Amino acid sequence: MQIPDNFRLEIGRKIDAFNAEHDCKYAVRYRGKFLYLDRDDGFENLSPICRLAFTGDMEKWEFAIYKYSSQSYDPEEWFFPGEQHVNGTVEGAMMAGLDAYE
Repeated sequence: MQIPDNFRLEIGRKIDAFNAEHDCKYAVRYRGKFLYLDRDDGFENLSPICRLAFTGDMEKWEFAIYKYSSQSYDPEEWFFPGEQHVNGTVEGAMMAGLDAYE
């Protein structure tokens, strides 16, 4: 299942608004049903933060945090700073990422 273009446009708007409001630089990558959120460190180096799986609903993404210890995305990991922000939305994932990887 691919993420439809109209969802990608809306995601782009959400990321731009979040970046402006929180003075950060999230970037997005897509692969199949997955949306990957990375953050720019200010020196044009992207660091993986989390992965969201498309469910067909813009408000119900499945979340997986990136674990640097295993260099993988873990949908079972729920003990990290910011986990309280994970609510199925792209914005919630970005907020969780800010707390998890300050």
